[in-house]
Amino acid sequence: MPNRGKFIGNDNLYVPDAPTIGTATAGDAQVSVTFTAPSDVGNDDITGFIATAFTGSTAVGATGTSSPISITGLSNGSSYTVAVSAVNNYGTGPLSAATSSFSPVAPRGVFSGGTTGSDVMDYITISSTGNATDFGDLPAGRYNHARDNCSSSTRGIASAGGLNTNNDSTDNVINYITIASTGDAQDFGNLDASRHSAVQLSNDTRGIFGGGSAGGIDNVISYITIASVGNATDFGDLSAARYSMSALASPTRGVFGAGWNSVNTKQNTMEYITIGSTGNVTDFGDLSASAVLGAGSSNNTRGLFAFGLIDGGLSDTIEYITIASTGNATDFGNLSAAREYLAGTAGSDRGIFAGGDTGSVTNIIDYVTITSTGNAQDFGDLTVGRPRLSTMSNSHGGLS
Repeated sequence: MPNRGKFIGNDNLYVPDAPTIGTATAGDAQVSVTFTAPSDVGNDDITGFIATAFTGSTAVGATGTSSPISITGLSNGSSYTVAVSAVNNYGTGPLSAATSSFSPVAPRGVFSGGTTGSDVMDYITISSTGNATDFGDLPAGRYNHARDNCSSSTRGIASAGGLNTNNDSTDNVINYITIASTGDAQDFGNLDASRHSAVQLSNDTRGIFGGGSAGGIDNVISYITIASVGNATDFGDLSAARYSMSALASPTRGVFGAGWNSVNTKQNTMEYITIGSTGNVTDFGDLSASAVLGAGSSNNTRGLFAFGLIDGGLSDTIEYITIASTGNATDFGNLSAAREYLAGTAGSDRGIFAGGDTGSVTNIIDYVTITSTGNAQDFGDLTVGRPRLSTMSNSHGGLS
């Protein structure tokens, strides 16, 4: 019998070879590691796998029967690698090669700009509750800059907007931050034109910008590669010019909802794109009411739209969709207060809606559990109450 795997003692009993390591995807105090089982299983079938995360002299393990395996109980901010071994009835085989190093991070949401204190950026830890903390500053005050999430798991994007409260001076500047740290935003590049009241969404690779006003109301969609810097590139078009929409994403699909059209009529339309390609939008379905100045939030499968302003006035309505399918939105619950010009973000299964205007400026932060339904709960307060702000997160629904 040929030698297979690791020899155990002198009994000609053999354990499996080492698996082939894949990638480690870090989350909040955890990591998910992929691997390929060895073809040489030893003298008996593989019964399971052990994944071990190493940092210094500390090791944290988890078991599973197939790839991927998740390891919990890690320390956010610490640097780890992971290796995997295969197990059969004769014992545990050798460790695989290690993954690249990674650091688990808490789910963080960053809020930028807005009408009051409009160069302000502040942040929250989404998995907890409490008031926001100062993050740093935008290079210029931004009002009506592109709302909703545009960020990878490491880098957040803030783009364009009005430079004063009349929107009579706008820019096309794109800035970025490193979400896990704090500090002022840095230059990334430029959009195709100066605009305000656009929306943005992303997966871990691409940032998408849609609509807005660039002299006139626009139907343009453009994109960037978040890990690099540079100017935005044409993606395609909305079905019609719109501004003050809401947006959300899964890792593969982005959805635009609501907004004003070119004659300032509120819309209930939802349209979608495939983020990794280019091209024009496809119809998704409808919200139950025409709305503007709301916000989007999502996990990987479900998207939420908070209405903002409808024909009857300020709204507290939240509706949801299943992003991978198409169809009309379904009632989810209500915000803690009816308001417009709010911003949405998310982390794992928690949706966040912050700021806005209830008839006066508010610093409210609400949260919901995305996979359930129900009314929003109090999270805490922004450092500065403000409407017309934007958001970034290292764990929103567009990130796998």
